[in-house]
Amino acid sequence: MVERWKWFLIRISKRPWFRASLFSILGLATALVALAVAPYIPDDIPTKIGSDAVDNILGVLASSMLAVTTFSLSIMVAAYGSATSNVTPRAISLLVEDTTTQNTLSTFIGSFIFSLVGIIALSTGLYGAEGRVVLFAATIVVVILVVYALLRWIDQLSGLGRVAETTARVERAATRALCQRMEQPYLGGCPLSVDPKELPGARPLYADEIGFVQHIDMPALGELTRSEQRWVYICVLPGAFVEPTQPIAWSIGIDQDDDGTLRTAFVIGAQRTFERDPRFGITVMAEIASRALSPGINDPGTAVDVIGRGLRVLSHLSRPTTPEEPKFDRVFAPGLSAAEMLDDFFTPIARDGAGVVEVSMCLQQALASLGRLGDAAVRVAARRQAELALKRAETALTLPDDLQRVRQAAADTGAVL
Repeated sequence: MVERWKWFLIRISKRPWFRASLFSILGLATALVALAVAPYIPDDIPTKIGSDAVDNILGVLASSMLAVTTFSLSIMVAAYGSATSNVTPRAISLLVEDTTTQNTLSTFIGSFIFSLVGIIALSTGLYGAEGRVVLFAATIVVVILVVYALLRWIDQLSGLGRVAETTARVERAATRALCQRMEQPYLGGCPLSVDPKELPGARPLYADEIGFVQHIDMPALGELTRSEQRWVYICVLPGAFVEPTQPIAWSIGIDQDDDGTLRTAFVIGAQRTFERDPRFGITVMAEIASRALSPGINDPGTAVDVIGRGLRVLSHLSRPTTPEEPKFDRVFAPGLSAAEMLDDFFTPIARDGAGVVEVSMCLQQALASLGRLGDAAVRVAARRQAELALKRAETALTLPDDLQRVRQAAADTGAVL
């Protein structure tokens, strides 16, 4: 249950309103702290600061931050719309959850709240001469933070919503999720090597809603299987689409009264997420390449760039890692399938880019690299994808010279012997 709440807190912390609320509370507290600190200010310091200094700065800060915040929000909306049209709607969540953008907007909103509270307090006479000194010092700090946030925001705007920058974000998210899965190939449990429905006494657990598995609370399942006569066999991984007629797990030795606890360990939502689902990142990258290859956009260069990024991500399937020891020895889960991951990425690109010679050649070269870098499972999957890509190219390419170039590139993967 703790892991489930931790997951929800992580998801909430990535929403734009969360950081904005924290910065607003911080700005409110900063403006009011002067009331508590004022009695400790020496009497001679207030005379060195003009009585109108704080009022003027707060007035400028309040008016400018409201305008800057409104302008920044309009830029964000335009950037999200551009990314939706030119990249893929599935990548927008990464832009929305960007910490730099959220921190910048939160700083603007927090400084605006700070200015308003300071102006109201000054107008009501809550601050004495000493309180004005504290408020002046806090205002200087806020101005420095605003200037820093503006400089970062200017740098951020140079790539916000652009195809290359958004694709790079997807690549980083997919790499992070895949590396995390390689460290815990079975989510912290043991490998599922048998068909659970054939085990004596196995009882299916069905989902109570329709959607995608976003997270599996392994500690909660481990707590349920502390007894030596209890086992849980997970059938789905994060990213799988489930519905009430499909078993999401099988259990042995667990009473039906605990089925509710078992179900709560599976977080099901309307959309897939990047955090625990490496296949989703790969799928989104393939969508970006497919959209670039559409007749309306016709951008093979972006597709070639995505193939290179996908190769970097998928190469982690074969990089030497030291998997963690199973933390839950009575919970069994399936591992990632190299064939399915390669199919998620290469099949859409090979289908939509079959008639583009440079894309077909790049696909064959990428698959040849994966075959050389990967283990036996990756090599078999890479060869299969190369064969399918070559067949698609043979049906789409009309110029014999182009087809010969693709066949020559395919020879590196063994698709042409």
